[in-house]
Amino acid sequence: MTVIPYRTALIVGAGSGISAALARALAASGLALGLAARNTEKLAGLAAETRAAMFPADAADPAAIARLFTAAEARLGPPDLVVYNASARVQGPLAELDPEAVRHALAVTAFGGFLVAREAARRMIPAGRGAILFTGASASVKGFARSAPFAMGKFALRGLAESAARELGPKGIHVAHFVIDGGVRSARRPDPPEHPESTLDPDAIAAAYLAVLAQPPSAWSFAVELRPAVEPF
Repeated sequence: MTVIPYRTALIVGAGSGISAALARALAASGLALGLAARNTEKLAGLAAETRAAMFPADAADPAAIARLFTAAEARLGPPDLVVYNASARVQGPLAELDPEAVRHALAVTAFGGFLVAREAARRMIPAGRGAILFTGASASVKGFARSAPFAMGKFALRGLAESAARELGPKGIHVAHFVIDGGVRSARRPDPPEHPESTLDPDAIAAAYLAVLAQPPSAWSFAVELRPAVEPF
C-alpha cells in the first residue's frame, strides 16, 4: 500500500472510471473521503463501497462550490487533498457550435477548476500543507478537429494548474496536473482483442496519482503524462 501524507480527500466531478478507481485507492489508503457531483444518485454504490460522504455540487457555480467545501469540512474535516475531475464536452464543426453550450463547457472544465482550487487554497495555505490534483486529457496539449471547446477548457485548466503550482508549492501545497493521453478502459470500452493494453487502466491511473502524492517535497512532480505503452507519441 502506498503511504500518502494526507487524511481527508475531496473528489469534485466524481463518477465512474478514473475518479471511481481513485476513490477506491484513497479509501484503501485510509483517507476519509468526500465525493461531489451534480447527480449524487450515481455515486451511491461507490460511496457505500468506499464509505464516502456524498455532496451535490455544480462545479461551475461559485456559491455551490463554497457550500460544498463548508459541508465537506463540517462532515469530514478540512480536506487536505482535493482532486478536480469535472469536465464537459461540446463537439461539432467550429462554425456551427452553440455559444451557450461552449460557455457552459468552459465553465465546467476550466472555471470550475479555478473555483475548487480557490476554496482548497483558502484552507490549505493557513495549514501550510495539502495537495490539489487536476485531471487533464490529450486535449490539454493538443487540439483536435471538431473538439475546440474541450481543448480550450483543458488548455485553460493546465494553465491554472501550472500557475497554482508555482504559487502554492512554496507554501507547502503540492499541485499536479495529469494528462490522460488516451482512451480509458471500461466495461463499455474494453481493449480490442487484437490490440491488448491499448487503453489506460483506471486502476493504473489511480496508482500513478497515489505515487505522486507520496513524493517528498524535494522532488515533487507537477506535470505527469500517462499513456499506454503502445500509444504512438
